[in-house]
Amino acid sequence: MADIIDYEIHGDDMQAVEIELDPGEGVRAEAGAMMFMEEGIEMQTSTEGGLFRGFKRMITGESFFITTFLNNASRKTHVTFGAPYPGKIIPLELDRLGGEFLCQKDAFLCSARGVDIEVAFTKRLGAGIFGGEGFILQRLVGDGMAFVHAGGTIIQKELAVGETLRVDTGCLVAFAKNVDYDIQFIGGFRNSLFGGEGLFFARLTGPGTVYLQSLPFSRLADRILAAARFQNKGENKGIGGLGGNILGGLLQGDR
Repeated sequence: MADIIDYEIHGDDMQAVEIELDPGEGVRAEAGAMMFMEEGIEMQTSTEGGLFRGFKRMITGESFFITTFLNNASRKTHVTFGAPYPGKIIPLELDRLGGEFLCQKDAFLCSARGVDIEVAFTKRLGAGIFGGEGFILQRLVGDGMAFVHAGGTIIQKELAVGETLRVDTGCLVAFAKNVDYDIQFIGGFRNSLFGGEGLFFARLTGPGTVYLQSLPFSRLADRILAAARFQNKGENKGIGGLGGNILGGLLQGDR
């Protein structure tokens, strides 16, 4: 049984979640996610279940090690975890969600001690080969609180029985275990080559809850890389490039 923890989410676009721990309670997080903690909290870093489970976490994009923050004080203490990039933190009450929830790799932020992080492969071969970011999923299992992070704005969808939603694979954050997940080919020569949305959609069929994100980290990274390449090509052009050349010449002249 997972520890029962209280929490508060701070911020808007760059959020952090503050966890309140009673004496003896603990929270688990990926190594490096902690922002700050109070006196009385002990860090215990391990593979949490041995080498095999550590390797399974690596497959899902998480760290090989996981850190437990345990309150050894005789009073309540607090520990806070920060989001890795702009977006929102989604709290998941697993006991109200059937004890299991699926999410994209890299989405896990932290959870109450007692919640397990497992690998969930897509059920169909097509989804596994062509799913892109949806190929390997994280399965959060337990009866406690878990927190996942997503980029941009979060949209929550409640799918009815048989209701279907087609989603860009990168925009899918998390979904209930009852939701059927598959990959669908976009179709059409021009759509495939010039549509700009990739070759495949994630096809979700209800019933169940689905969380979507407006800004997948992969999309943000692609834009940053594209801007960096453009900047490198034009680094000697314009006012900025001219200023850099002048400054470089002055520095060389001083040697």
